[in-house]
This record gives sequence, C-alpha cells and structure tokens, in this order.
Amino acid sequence: MEDWKMAYERSKTAPVVIFKHSTRCSVSRMALRLTEQRWDLPEKIEAFLLDLLIHRDVSDAIASDLKLQHQSPQLIYLVNGKVVHHANHSGIDPVDLKTYL
Repeated sequence: MEDWKMAYERSKTAPVVIFKHSTRCSVSRMALRLTEQRWDLPEKIEAFLLDLLIHRDVSDAIASDLKLQHQSPQLIYLVNGKVVHHANHSGIDPVDLKTYL
C-alpha cells in the first residue's frame, strides 16, 4: 500500500504508469507482453507493475482513490495526481500514451 501512495505522490512531479496484472489470466499475460514489446516511452515515465493476486487490496485502493472501476488487466497513466488515460484488456497499448506526452 505504501508503494501505491509513493507512486501517486510521484505522479505529481513526473508521469506514472501503473499496470494492474493478473498472473492467472491469459488476456492479462498477452496485454503485459504487448506492453513490454511496444514500450518506447521516455525514461521520465515511471512504471509500476501490480500483481493483483497478491495485492488485491492495493488494486481496490487504486480504484477507490482514482474513482476508476477495477479492471484486469488495466493500464493507468497518471500526471499531476490525475488519471490522464486508462485502458483495459485488448485496449491496452503503451503507444497510445505518446498522445499525452
């Protein structure tokens, strides 16, 4: 939970990406693989990977704090403590984040 709070605070000074991942879900594995393959974003963007099976409480806190419905997999892009972009399932593509840089 402290990592989530830290990531949220960091988003106020630098862009943050959170990837919510279920290790039991084949769709989530495919979305994570695509994200890793297509990741070509500036180093100033800090990325966090959340294992939902181990840290469901953190995922619930993220959903509540950001007023987003929980999804798995889910990619969330935060800037200045605000959700700028989010996508889930087959809609996840880190290339889409370049629009917001």
